[in-house]
Amino acid sequence: MIMPNTDNCSSLVSPLLEKYYLSPMYGSLAAFGFIGNLFVVLGYTFCLPAWKSSNVYLFNMSVSDLFFLCTLPELSYNYAYNLKRFNASLCVLNRYILRVNIFASIIFMMWVSVDRYLLLCHPQREHVLLTFKAAVYISIANWIWASIQVSPLIAFIIQDLEKNGWTVCRDFGSLGQFRVTLTYTIVVTITGYIMPLLAWFISTQKMISLLTKREEMCGTSFQRPVRIMRIAAVMFLVLYTPIHVMRIVRLVSRRPELNLSQCSKDYINAFYIVTRPIAYSHSAINPVFYFLMTDSFKEALQDKWKKVKRILMSK
Repeated sequence: MIMPNTDNCSSLVSPLLEKYYLSPMYGSLAAFGFIGNLFVVLGYTFCLPAWKSSNVYLFNMSVSDLFFLCTLPELSYNYAYNLKRFNASLCVLNRYILRVNIFASIIFMMWVSVDRYLLLCHPQREHVLLTFKAAVYISIANWIWASIQVSPLIAFIIQDLEKNGWTVCRDFGSLGQFRVTLTYTIVVTITGYIMPLLAWFISTQKMISLLTKREEMCGTSFQRPVRIMRIAAVMFLVLYTPIHVMRIVRLVSRRPELNLSQCSKDYINAFYIVTRPIAYSHSAINPVFYFLMTDSFKEALQDKWKKVKRILMSK
């Protein structure tokens, strides 16, 4: 009897995960997340009478999530039918939207946290960063910064497409020239993830400290906003950290000096595959926080719904 080659797992683990894990996960995220984010975008557009700085950041994040979720159905279809080839332009556009969304989301959430902290310190909104105009300029700068961070990756993807005849679209961790890609990954992880996350945690901790002091002075409970801020920070930490860590591990595992077996490389790639939908699930979860974090948004939706009910009942 011929024994299977246990050192070669590439034909077993990764394809199974792509077909039976990535495909249904991407499909589910696209279905549920698109509805939630579309509801938020339409709610902001038609129901919110007066926009504040935090509304600008949350609206931009919901638009980013909406565009990102539109890329998942094609990925879900390709993984379901094991399609390795697709249009080069769609490959570049898909990867651009995906990566920009990851960087933009955490930056916008950081600014929401900073905005809330400044609002506690300046409740009359006299601080320049609390104005609608400043929020718009900051949002534009965020999009530009996220695009700059992604631009080297797009160059790597185009080079890889050219090398493979403009038909094979590979994921970030499988691109050629791993030394250059690894250096870029480490730099962009620090500037696009760790630094915004630290700023987010610092502003969140300052908010919690300030609310705790006010609670002791006034006797008013601020447990709900404190709980929401903590949950939001922990959510991004739990969802985003695994994919950033495993992407670096995946690239390091490709170093020939390590002399890892094909089986070891494939198991590392399998763990990397598992982390991807976990990170992308933030786009489906974010709409929940739009309701929890902005009372004005909930009130505007309730007022709009009451008006619609009155119109329907009058007919």
